[in-house]
Amino acid sequence: MNAGRKPVHHAVYDTLADWETGHATAHLARAGYEIRTVGPSTDQVTSIGGLHIRPDLALADVRPEDSSLLILPGGDLWDTSGDLAPFARKAREFLAAGVPVAAICGATAGLAREGLLDDREHTSAVSFYLAATGYQGGTRYVDADAVTDGGLITAGPTEPVAFAREIFRLLGVYEGEVLDAWYRLFHDSDAEAYAVLEQAGGQ
Repeated sequence: MNAGRKPVHHAVYDTLADWETGHATAHLARAGYEIRTVGPSTDQVTSIGGLHIRPDLALADVRPEDSSLLILPGGDLWDTSGDLAPFARKAREFLAAGVPVAAICGATAGLAREGLLDDREHTSAVSFYLAATGYQGGTRYVDADAVTDGGLITAGPTEPVAFAREIFRLLGVYEGEVLDAWYRLFHDSDAEAYAVLEQAGGQ
């Protein structure tokens, strides 16, 4: 583990969408980042896919100054209750401290409700999904696979690879042709991209 890098904090909660953050966390870990899971408490949570996860720490104990990035995956609870609102408030704390946040799928709706998308370009599943939250940022919605603005990454549920790409770009994990090759390999199954990654040690 690279001692000079602060951990990446990955939110976990009941109904979290397993498939949305795996590309990001696997390659961040390979790049030397410690991945620390953060739950509402340290009690076990269960993902949509039935994985049981015991968080490393509780949300209340996470401080922006101790982190490189906060990742917020989607989950049914973002739309069916207010249980995850504290994670959106923590995202506000991170962004105010200049520490980036990456939100995908339902987490984007949580950030919309918190007002964090009103003044930033962003994306999600579809524009009317966010419009249903009543937020004020509709004119800043971008129809793209993933968007980064002001230290905040957003993506829809079908774009876990693009989501990871934006995280790698923001943290400087991969850059230039290596970042492009990584995306082409994992998103487009472009076999020629593997040679670029192998040469750069980034596969």
